Amino acid sequence: MTETIKLMKAHTSVRRFKEQEIPQADLDEILTAGQMASSWKNFQSYSVILVRSQEKKDALYELVPQEAIRQSAAFLLFVGDLNRAEKGASLHTDTFQPQGVEGLLITSVDAALAGQNTLLAAESLGYGGVIIGLVRYKSEEVAALFNLPDYTYPVFGIALGVPNQQHDVKPRLPLNQVVFEEEYQEQPVAAILDYDQEQADYAGARATTSWSQRLAEQFGQAEPSSTRKNLEQKKLL
Repeated sequence: MTETIKLMKAHTSVRRFKEQEIPQADLDEILTAGQMASSWKNFQSYSVILVRSQEKKDALYELVPQEAIRQSAAFLLFVGDLNRAEKGASLHTDTFQPQGVEGLLITSVDAALAGQNTLLAAESLGYGGVIIGLVRYKSEEVAALFNLPDYTYPVFGIALGVPNQQHDVKPRLPLNQVVFEEEYQEQPVAAILDYDQEQADYAGARATTSWSQRLAEQFGQAEPSSTRKNLEQKKLL
């Protein structure tokens, strides 16, 4: 097993950090490594807002009350970004039509790939972090806080810092329930129940709901309205 694979398989989310800054040189290395992720047609349809001031982190925490935001040495907001695309396209055409599913997939996937690269790079230097997707639930307010222009929207954030906690690696679904030979193989409900039990065994006393209950909480109700409203305001829907 290579050192890269060892690092990837050792990933855990870190939500508590020591009061210790990340040197600028390390941040530059981490963010540059993030840029090296694959990107649709090399459009690089995302931007990253680096937040280090406690004032801005506290303001974001008021919208998205995740303690990792306040404790982080650096909070990175990953933004789906077709604002540059609009400017580039205007050099060649008067028509710009980013609205719709394809544009959202391009920007979200580009941001996600860069985000994963960024987190792995940080972990390779001894830092820890957690991806926070809840910023989308306050999409309009987050967009206002960070002055996001048309054709941009918040996708997720990453809180980074020197770890002040350590958890065991969370078990994933069995490989044969995720990777299928040649064609999709639908799984029985029994597979879900088995994974519920594995997750409960892992979490122990920390468990409050099962994995499948969290699925019901997420997908058993209408989507939060803030993301859609913000996408419409930013001319992406």
